[in-house]
Amino acid sequence: MLGENIKKYRELKGYSQEFMAHEMNISQSSYAKLENENTKITVERLHKIAELLEIEISALLDSNKKNVFNLYNNQTAMGLVEQYINTETKETYEKLIDQYEMRLKEKDQLIQMLMGK
Repeated sequence: MLGENIKKYRELKGYSQEFMAHEMNISQSSYAKLENENTKITVERLHKIAELLEIEISALLDSNKKNVFNLYNNQTAMGLVEQYINTETKETYEKLIDQYEMRLKEKDQLIQMLMGK
C-alpha cells in the first residue's frame, strides 16, 4: 500500500521515477523497488519522499484510496478552473487592446479632421 501511495502522489506531481531517484541520490531501479515494495523503506527516505511530494507522511501511510483519488480530482478541477480563468483573462485583454487601438485610430482621424487635412 505504501509503495502504491508513493507512486500515485508522484504521478499527481508529474514527477518521474528518475527525478525522484535523482533528488534522493539513489538509482532509478532502487527507487522503483521502493514503489513496488520490493525493498523496505527507511524513515529518512520516507521523510525525503514526503518532502519532495509536498505532502505529510501520514498521507503516504494512509490506506484509504479515496483520499488519493479525491486529491487527484481536486487538483484536476483546479487545473481546469485555472485554465478557464486564464482563457477568460486573455480574451478580456484582447478585447481591451482592440478597443484601445480603435480609439487611437478615432483620435488620429479627429486630429486630421481638425487640422483640415
